[in-house]
Amino acid sequence: MPRVNRTVVLALLIVSSSVFLLFQLYYYRKYVSKSGPHVLSQTGHLTATDVQWTVKKFLALAQRFRLPMFLADTAVLTLLSQDAVRQRDRQAREPHCSFLCTGRPITSFALHANLWKYDPGFLLAAQQKGFELMELWGEDPRLSSLDTLSGEEVPLHFLFRLQGYIIQVVFLYERSGNYLWHGAIRLRTNMDRSFAPFKLLDYGRHAGAYDRPELVLTVLDGLDVQVPRNVSRFLSEQRHARFLECRYRDAHNFLQLYPDDSSPAALEFRRKTKSLLHVAARTLAHLDIPFWLSSGTCLGWFRQCSIISYSHDVDIGIFIEDFRWDIVAAFGDAGLSLKHKFGKVGDSLELSFLRDDVKLDVFFFYKDGDVVWNGGTQAKTGRKFKYVFPRFSLCWAELLEVKVRVPCETLDYVTANYGSSWSIPVRSWDWKSSPSNVQENGAWPLAEWAELIQVY
Repeated sequence: MPRVNRTVVLALLIVSSSVFLLFQLYYYRKYVSKSGPHVLSQTGHLTATDVQWTVKKFLALAQRFRLPMFLADTAVLTLLSQDAVRQRDRQAREPHCSFLCTGRPITSFALHANLWKYDPGFLLAAQQKGFELMELWGEDPRLSSLDTLSGEEVPLHFLFRLQGYIIQVVFLYERSGNYLWHGAIRLRTNMDRSFAPFKLLDYGRHAGAYDRPELVLTVLDGLDVQVPRNVSRFLSEQRHARFLECRYRDAHNFLQLYPDDSSPAALEFRRKTKSLLHVAARTLAHLDIPFWLSSGTCLGWFRQCSIISYSHDVDIGIFIEDFRWDIVAAFGDAGLSLKHKFGKVGDSLELSFLRDDVKLDVFFFYKDGDVVWNGGTQAKTGRKFKYVFPRFSLCWAELLEVKVRVPCETLDYVTANYGSSWSIPVRSWDWKSSPSNVQENGAWPLAEWAELIQVY
């Protein structure tokens, strides 16, 4: 048997080891260290150490540049709002990363944009620390109006990526209605759509509106962070935060065809309406009763970004399940006197209030399968009417510098009420026959008029 040449064997071993090391290096660079949608450990999961290290690195930068920021991540805040038993169970599984390690490749923060001046130095420092950055900008709606149809661009979202993990920073801007607003994410054609798992982001699918949260400083997994004091309330707001911007361009075109009334009487009506809407919104918010703009008030917001000066009233809707009898007393304390009460809680309830010669009509809506409806009553005859709408969800909007709700499906809502010609002003309007969705609904028994038809 021939003797094995030791030099040849040693050379083969060296070559084999080098090839194996090169393969490992290639695999590491391509599949592990490359920035992508996930950071994976040997088990294929995000590691607690990586998550903690990435967030800690980012928070250190934010503190260095004094970013007015708070934790807005829904998964982390949900853990904060849960009971102590579940918290202890989680701590037993992840003793060093009880909150930040949610299993998601994202942590979200919110930044008070009005308290921070855009600083390129912060972004440069983040890049020097290894973060990749995607800046998402959009028009500033605070600068838009019927005269100026588009505002300057402002930063809306920053996405920081490190080893595949995403830190989202959503900019919250103060609006004139004393609330905070953030814009939607709109990727431009030249942007990398694989930069982040956009469908998993907490913020950006649509614009959002929030009350200003009170913040507290706390320690999560050894890191100092600010969080909303009332976590449950903030999470509830986040689930229902969708915001619809006024359609300034369409409103501008409408007013070119049908100029708005600028007479002293019309200007005085707008002033009184703005005051009434402020009081109504504040009173119902104190009672925790959601309402939305309905009928002509909703049409005015949708069509011309304002009120209809010849309507002479304000119309709002409330779902009947949110009705409380102390609405009347609360409005009374706010200076609104009850003008009439029609119907009953189980059928066609309607309240009307008066303040400073402007009427507030409150229509209560009833859910019935695929539709919702509100009732109407003719006081002289006891005749009943029904106004039917397709089901809708509620979005935030702004009218006369007041944060209000409107049906998200506003076009369907307005079309149901005013027909396909809703964009054409109609000054002569009969509430019993003009609406497209009105139906006869019988009459109240004469014996019940004293209870169901009350005029003050």
